[in-house]
Amino acid sequence: MDVFTAVLTRRSVTRLVAPAPGDEEFRYLLRSAATAPDHGTLRPWRWILVRGEGLDTVVDSLAEELPDVPRQQLAARTVRAPLKAMLVFRPRVGHRVPEWEQLAAASAMTHALLLLLHARGYGAIWRTGLLCTSLTLPRRLGLGAQERLLGALDIGSPDPAAAPQRRRTPVDVSDHVATLV
Repeated sequence: MDVFTAVLTRRSVTRLVAPAPGDEEFRYLLRSAATAPDHGTLRPWRWILVRGEGLDTVVDSLAEELPDVPRQQLAARTVRAPLKAMLVFRPRVGHRVPEWEQLAAASAMTHALLLLLHARGYGAIWRTGLLCTSLTLPRRLGLGAQERLLGALDIGSPDPAAAPQRRRTPVDVSDHVATLV
């Protein structure tokens, strides 16, 4: 798949089924995604791959914070794919590359990873919300004091029973571009 096709056909896929990439395939794709722009080559991020019983740990953590929400409802909102790849932002505090630029590098890498997953036939969707605001989940995942969750990619194969995704139409962005001469 060429890059134009990948960009114009990649969509957030909400209905995901097995298979998802294994750890080795995920690392293979990540090696390429890690070539995204990253001033200083700091790689201010890491991934925690959560599958199987690990997904129960995530649900249990969220259930601690939301005792009034039935666990089954939390599980339905949290476990939507065979793989939940949790993105941890780990900025190099005090480095000459400012934190905002390190965050941009983590975002660029994640977008590249989404395109690579799509090109391999996988579906994915970026999830944030409660995962990023949880107070107990970072502790359960072993995050350091300077680390924080930016979200998770739910990854799997697009459900063949779901409606096919339409190709994106490039939009007019001429009002978003200025030229200074």
